[in-house]
Amino acid sequence: MSNKLYEEKKEEVKVEPEEFLSAGEDKKYITFSKDKTKITYNKIEKTYSFKKPEEKVRASFYVELIEKYNYPENRLDTEVVVPRRTPSDKADIVVFEDDEKKKPYLVVECKKDGITDAEFKQAIEQVFGNANSLRAKFAAVVAGHTRTVFDVAGFKPSEREKNVISDIPPKYGVAPKYRFFKGDTEKDLTVVLKEELIRALEKSHDTVWQGGKLAPTAAFDEVSKLLFCKLRDEKSTKMGEYYKFQIGTHETAEEVYERINSIYLKARKEDSEVFKDDIRLDPKVIYAVVEHLQSINFNKTELDTKGVAFERFMEDFFKGKMGQFFTPREIIKFCVIILNPDRSDLILDPACGSGGFLLNTLDKVRKEAEKNYDEREAWEHWHKFAMNNLYGIEINDQIARVCKMNMIIHDDGHTNIISTDSLRNVEEISDIHRSFKKDYFDIILTNPPFGASVKSTEKDYLDKYELGAKVKKRNSQKTEILFIERCVDFIKPKTGKIGIVLPDGILTNSSLQPVRDFIMERCHILAVVSLPQFAFSHFGAGVKSSLVFLRRKGENEILDNYPIFMAIAEHIGYDATGRKDPVNDFDKIYDEYQKFRKRPKSYEGC
Repeated sequence: MSNKLYEEKKEEVKVEPEEFLSAGEDKKYITFSKDKTKITYNKIEKTYSFKKPEEKVRASFYVELIEKYNYPENRLDTEVVVPRRTPSDKADIVVFEDDEKKKPYLVVECKKDGITDAEFKQAIEQVFGNANSLRAKFAAVVAGHTRTVFDVAGFKPSEREKNVISDIPPKYGVAPKYRFFKGDTEKDLTVVLKEELIRALEKSHDTVWQGGKLAPTAAFDEVSKLLFCKLRDEKSTKMGEYYKFQIGTHETAEEVYERINSIYLKARKEDSEVFKDDIRLDPKVIYAVVEHLQSINFNKTELDTKGVAFERFMEDFFKGKMGQFFTPREIIKFCVIILNPDRSDLILDPACGSGGFLLNTLDKVRKEAEKNYDEREAWEHWHKFAMNNLYGIEINDQIARVCKMNMIIHDDGHTNIISTDSLRNVEEISDIHRSFKKDYFDIILTNPPFGASVKSTEKDYLDKYELGAKVKKRNSQKTEILFIERCVDFIKPKTGKIGIVLPDGILTNSSLQPVRDFIMERCHILAVVSLPQFAFSHFGAGVKSSLVFLRRKGENEILDNYPIFMAIAEHIGYDATGRKDPVNDFDKIYDEYQKFRKRPKSYEGC
């Protein structure tokens, strides 16, 4: 069965480490065995296992020293024995000043990407011991995209901050003040793959979290602030200028903090809706995060790559604790293709959480634009849609910020995300943002909160709802029931459509017949798709649910008896533990629904 859930881009952007390995192979600096399990450094005739991630880092950096920094191949060596240290202690890479390899110039310690801050600090001490013993002038620790270079000769042996330099001096020259310049082929930022981006974000979170000094969600907030600065810096830096989100030669943590904070204060002033409070981190913590992120080009990294990376990063820290704010991607995609929004539609999610429904709608519009227009036209097409057609409401202020950051990562649309209670009086919501009004939106896609009750003693709006206390006196009502009415309020009469996740009790409990009567009076029921019990279990919720698709009736519209498309999804692309399931019933259900739409009265099912 072909996957009809709109196509993902398969193309991966080639990134710098892979490019150096490829160049090294082409120019015969390195050679791999046929099965890629061994690597040989040809000039020094040394062979090592290529199975270890550290070796991949070393091989890439070895070639980079030759290709990018112009060091002679014959002056490089690996596994150099360090005098006056234990016999097993060897330097990963040494660059020498002379052809006889008697005068060590640069000592490099290579580690796999993703090591902890403590492991990185340990590697720094190791490289300093090696560099001092070898009497080298410079030292570097390289762990994937995190790297630090030191001027060893010009400072006291105990110095670890003031002697940091921006980059390795090119061919025995002078270290530049800054390493990264916009528009310079050799010195611009690097586009990365998904797993590398995830590791960079995770390293940043671990640095900020500081082993538990901050709550994970508070740490996430602080990382988001710094990521906000990083994205702003990339966009605001002019061609030929150096980026501000980086560490310069001999800069202290306080100097780096001042520069990053100035980016933040300016960005916050221009866009006060994302963050309202100051950065609350020690300068040394900010310094370490900048080390992790400074080399990465977020804005040019492929949109799907950074979207999935940020989503994975979010889920790791919020799933379980705040699982109600996340709807599984497979369910979201199915809802989006069933209602099939296009660029002219106004889209609302009144319980938007981290923004899954809105962003998948944006992805659909973007990919259609990229198929039908040239690059510039497509960019304008979907950016206008992001800025003008996507709206969200989220009651939890922290998750609303997460949603805004998620949209900024996806190249925007965050200006129409507001943090308030979707169930309060519509006029009060309109006071916050005038586009939130009744009878206005074309499509609503939402997964409202289940189980909580709104009490008349706590909220003053219960008697404004027909399903609340307006018609029948009651002291409380379930949030999911009130959300049904609110969605009908927001959607356009006659043409507006709703895709909503509802607990099965609303569809089956005899006591909730008035709710079903309300739905049938106000809406044309398009389809009901039953989900398996486990659909939300690995997100911290286990309520048996269904997807309900509706069209709001026009004023005085009366429908005769009509067929309703109904289906049961047993396999939905993942299992009860969250692991991927190769079987996905949504594909076939989508096909059957298209057949039903063409001939609803003669449709016989499958």
